[in-house]
Amino acid sequence: MLDLDVRGFFDAMSHEWTVRFVEHRIGDKRLLRLIVKWLKVGVMENERVVRSDRGTPQGSVISPILGNVYLHYVFDLWVHAWRQKKATGDITVIRYADDAVLGFEHEHEAKAFVQQLHERLATFDLELHPDKTRLIEFGRHAIAQRKRRGERKPETFDFLGFTHFCTHSRKYGSFAIGRKTIKKRLRARLKFLKLELRRRMHDPIAKTGAWLHRVLQGHLNYFSVSGNDRTLWALFKQVRWYWLKTLRRRSQRRYLNWAQFVRHTERFFPKIRVMHPHPLVRFDARTQGRSPVR
Repeated sequence: MLDLDVRGFFDAMSHEWTVRFVEHRIGDKRLLRLIVKWLKVGVMENERVVRSDRGTPQGSVISPILGNVYLHYVFDLWVHAWRQKKATGDITVIRYADDAVLGFEHEHEAKAFVQQLHERLATFDLELHPDKTRLIEFGRHAIAQRKRRGERKPETFDFLGFTHFCTHSRKYGSFAIGRKTIKKRLRARLKFLKLELRRRMHDPIAKTGAWLHRVLQGHLNYFSVSGNDRTLWALFKQVRWYWLKTLRRRSQRRYLNWAQFVRHTERFFPKIRVMHPHPLVRFDARTQGRSPVR
């Protein structure tokens, strides 16, 4: 498994290559001029406009589009050609912006791929992040192989807000990829909720509860995947304690106990359930037809 990250991608994109890639897809000269102006407009630093021949402002509207076009030609098409011409085993590629994970069946092919990818990116003024790019042993055979060698459990990797790790299905006992919320993101979410509940200390419970319900439901809509229920339960439990402590601070008398708090606020906590089951479940489409006439 290769976990890779392009170092400072949005700051390192070559304007010359970006325009050449866009021209390959767009023939309207007026639109091309607007894109060039967008690239060369510069950024404000210490009340001074700074312009450069590379990079696009990260967070701007058009940057994700230009970034995906850039990596489509630099990375996606090259990986597809490499897989067809040089790979003998299976290769799985998942890319989101400048972050990507690749699964290789053979270790020697993964090492050869990394070496050639360095050369490929250098041609387009890019480089892999040395600290965030790792080649790790991961997959259905990783646990048994590392155990035979007397090594610890397979390493984990972070991708799209989740920490991925090797585990076994509790229902079937077969290999499964476990996912849980990245600890750093979980701590940041709890810190935000704690400060916001403190700021809303004197608001009516119904008003705070309606806001909290929207925040927690939005969190569930993304992070409620199979296997992440323990992390979600821990988050909800900690938020309940934050809210209870905040309500107790509204007066000098600590009259509100846990049972009373739950009775008044339980309706504001959405039900924890799996929002995104495994692909085999999501895409298990079946049809029922009539029996053939004999």
